[in-house]
Amino acid sequence: MPTTYQVQLPVFSGPLDLLLHLVEREELEITAISLAQVTDQYLAYIALLEHLDAAELADFLVVAARLLLIKSRALLPRPADDRTGLAGEEEEDPGNALVRQLRAYKQFKEAALHLREREQAGLRAYVRLAPPPHIEPGPEHLEPLPLTALVEAAQQALALRPADGEVGQVVSPYPVTIHEQMALIRRTLIVHSRISFRRLLSRAASRQEIIVTLLAVLELIKQHEIEAHQERLFGDILLIRGRHRPTPAPSPADGTHDRQPSDEDRTH
Repeated sequence: MPTTYQVQLPVFSGPLDLLLHLVEREELEITAISLAQVTDQYLAYIALLEHLDAAELADFLVVAARLLLIKSRALLPRPADDRTGLAGEEEEDPGNALVRQLRAYKQFKEAALHLREREQAGLRAYVRLAPPPHIEPGPEHLEPLPLTALVEAAQQALALRPADGEVGQVVSPYPVTIHEQMALIRRTLIVHSRISFRRLLSRAASRQEIIVTLLAVLELIKQHEIEAHQERLFGDILLIRGRHRPTPAPSPADGTHDRQPSDEDRTH
């Protein structure tokens, strides 16, 4: 509550905070205070205000409303049987009720001040020094994909690939085996959360490698090492890790062809 407001009474002159302090120390009897005069001063003060923060005005209204209630109870006569509550107990004395309300108000005010000081001091606030880790999101809400879709995708890749030359006219590269393609897919899925089946087929150097890649994918699906999903109809087929994730075997040391996964094996 702002310190500009002053209560002017014959027995007390000063801010309400000081009034509460004196009442708590029993240095001033609350019953000796003219509640009607205090209420009138509140109303006159509020009537003269032009600009006031909403929170400050609320503080005044809480005390003023309580004082108005006490004043009405003190001025209006009541029947003798109305002095007891529903449970047969005497109603709380208006002076004691005011003391209790002022004490509760002081507690909330001190708590608000303490929280404001902690906020300004930045207690328990730490600045992030390292950026948050980037976790590549996996495909969401993917429907199971029939194996025929994989075969159709491989057929489309074969249709775009020109026929291989005759064996006697070209030097055949080292043939890619199904196990090598399976190992390549396993290693790629360790680095990336998913693989584009279309990109995987586009990396094939020959029609034979397209067929081998398809067989490798089908074998991994059969062993539950990977799963094939499609986000939308006629969209790209995504290969993700399945329930069974064995540790990939080390690369063969006999000089056989062993390719490493590249950035083309994942979708962006």
